Amino acid sequence: MQALRGRTRTAAGLAGMLMWCAMTTAQAGDKLLPGAEARDWLMRMHAAATQHNYEGTLVLTTDGAMSSSRVAHFCEGSQTYERADVLDGQARRVLRHNERVVTLWPATRVAHVEQREPIRPFPALPSMGDDELFDRYDMVAEGSGRVAGHDAAVFLLRPRDTSRFAQRLWAEQGSGLLLRADMLAQDGRVLESTAFSDVAIGVKPQPDTVVSAMKQLDGYRVVKSLPHRTSLDGEGWRLKDAVAGFRQVSCIKRSLDPMADKARSSKADVVQAIFTDGLTHVSVFIEPYEPDRHRPGSAIIGATHTWMQRSDAHWITAVGDVPMSALKQFAAALERKR
Repeated sequence: MQALRGRTRTAAGLAGMLMWCAMTTAQAGDKLLPGAEARDWLMRMHAAATQHNYEGTLVLTTDGAMSSSRVAHFCEGSQTYERADVLDGQARRVLRHNERVVTLWPATRVAHVEQREPIRPFPALPSMGDDELFDRYDMVAEGSGRVAGHDAAVFLLRPRDTSRFAQRLWAEQGSGLLLRADMLAQDGRVLESTAFSDVAIGVKPQPDTVVSAMKQLDGYRVVKSLPHRTSLDGEGWRLKDAVAGFRQVSCIKRSLDPMADKARSSKADVVQAIFTDGLTHVSVFIEPYEPDRHRPGSAIIGATHTWMQRSDAHWITAVGDVPMSALKQFAAALERKR
């Protein structure tokens, strides 16, 4: 599953976060998959993320640092339930039932309640059509390997331009569940790796363990973030130039509580437009410019790049698992309607 990173990726979809472990991969016999076979494999991964129940430990490796979470994913009919307990650093539990997400911070006794877009498993096939996806990526079969004790087929999604990163995927042979995903720089370096260190597939669903925990908020200060669907056009913005291979899939506006974000001096509406090429996402945030808080620049954490700049009375932040050059294109293309 795929999660919006900010770093909320664990809650946004656990099937796309998959972990690091030692293994070997066959390099001989690599082959470029024809479109039909490539689509079949991606559909298997997609179906496994939505239709299988599993529990395991996810490890994220970024810039030499590792963090882990204990996760569970349950499906019952059209209902989806997720639970993630962060095992390193400050304690945090993320609970999700369909679009409703509750994040618990036990140390500060804060519960953040929000509505998010429907869960989009990884890889999230684009509504623009499979053929357009493979206009941007080639899919190469790289052999087989093992992750967390499971046999896996290994694939490389190789971009055809410089606006996205390559991704190496390990899919469990039987179910198709994604067991590991690496984001690769243009020179082949692993920018970020997410993988299961242990996972049980096909476990008995236990939705009550998620739903009951979402209701036990006594003693917590509840902070609600309720997004409203909107559009760039409706908010007075437009993209004057499209970024090749990306299309907008969502636009929301939410009011952020300054008590939840101590850096904010006032309660302000923030617009978030989300774009995808089918395998990765870019979020563009628009908010009022605050000179005491906003500084132009960039940041890189593993595969996640961030670009920040001022646009007259507004502040633009572009975030995504894409090269910085792509984020600059998004920021440059965003224009206030006159």
